[in-house]
Amino acid sequence: METHEYPNGDITVIWQPQKCIHSAICVKLLPNVYNPKDRPWIKAANASPEELRKQIDQCPSGALSYKFNTVK
Repeated sequence: METHEYPNGDITVIWQPQKCIHSAICVKLLPNVYNPKDRPWIKAANASPEELRKQIDQCPSGALSYKFNTVK
């Protein structure tokens, strides 16, 4: 399955377009991050990792997820 990753320091936003149902909850909650008219449409640097996590947890389709970045 195709995925796109958008890093922001300690967290990376992962988007799976095939799962997206276009509920627009992401755009409504964090319009400074998600703008479907822009490329890339996700600008993870425009919110804190905590803001991103809270918003992603509300994605109804599971198209948005996240992973924590760890230094090895």
